[in-house]
Amino acid sequence: MIDTASSMGILSMALMIGSFIFWAWALIDILKSDFKDSINKLIWLLVVFFLYALGALLYVIIGRNQKKS
Repeated sequence: MIDTASSMGILSMALMIGSFIFWAWALIDILKSDFKDSINKLIWLLVVFFLYALGALLYVIIGRNQKKS
């Protein structure tokens, strides 16, 4: 039987790995994309880099609409 502390450790590790993958995906998407304004790319890179998962979430909600079609 798995104890609660062990399962919480596994869950927290999975959340950390998932948030890292989400963060890395956002950074790669920003680097590969062209934005309407060239300064937006730099701004989004800084936001995602320094705010980590929150920055990546903001980028998905707001920033992806600022890319060129």
